[in-house]
Amino acid sequence: MHIKKSILIGAAFVASMSMTLPAMAETTLAKIKSSGIIKLGYRENSIPFSFVGDDKQPRGYSVDLCRIVADDVAKQLKLAKLNVRWVPVTAKSRFDALKNGEIDLECGNTTQTLSRRADFDFSLMTYVDGASLLFRQGEAPRSEAEMKGQRVAVVAGTTTEKTLAEQIGAGKLDMTVIKVADHDAAMKALADKTATGYAADRTVLITTAMVRGQGQGFDISEMQFSYEPYGLTMRRDADFRLAVDRTLARLYRSGDISPILKTWLEPIGKPSDVLKAMFLLNGLPE
Repeated sequence: MHIKKSILIGAAFVASMSMTLPAMAETTLAKIKSSGIIKLGYRENSIPFSFVGDDKQPRGYSVDLCRIVADDVAKQLKLAKLNVRWVPVTAKSRFDALKNGEIDLECGNTTQTLSRRADFDFSLMTYVDGASLLFRQGEAPRSEAEMKGQRVAVVAGTTTEKTLAEQIGAGKLDMTVIKVADHDAAMKALADKTATGYAADRTVLITTAMVRGQGQGFDISEMQFSYEPYGLTMRRDADFRLAVDRTLARLYRSGDISPILKTWLEPIGKPSDVLKAMFLLNGLPE
């Protein structure tokens, strides 16, 4: 009787545990293998990193990196065919899209920060930049005093928005921030004089002005008020992060990053010494 009672109690305990313990989440690689699909998020107007080309397809430096990642993941999983599903995201929606499983990897110009690392995984660095200010030609402030009272457009949900808020709060900057949805909206605000300036990462400012400026002249400030180390963003998943990092490290190690860099960033000049050092330090040996 005692033995039978113990067995019954043990069975009841196991049953109760199975009802209360959450099911183990499927890993990203397992989900990709079972579905035969990898979902890549892209920005529609973050030139030159992630944008929609004239052919209405995703284009850009980060987009090319993600295409190569997808090819390598297919080989790792021994898939004869891996379908790539491109999903548009914004600065505001990109993190929710990852959380909700709408995308597996975000292919844009997202800055790695410690607070973001608390919720998401980031790849090895893909680019290094810093935030600055764009003005209409001839209207760039020539002194700190002339910076006061500027109306500056900034894309909501970006690290630039956060940095501006912190510096304004600390009394280091005296300006009004105008939050906009994306970089095209920022350029429009600058063009129609709703804003006197446009704050974003320097590379985005330069290339957006070149492509979307409609022949207008612009000046970029010498001020650089943040450090922006980019990475491809994903859910917390060590195995998938390692797969992504393997691809990036190989590109950096072999020098195969050079033609990609040339395609998308040559118009703004040769890679800086800082960027060259970044590729060298992130070209991890296998």
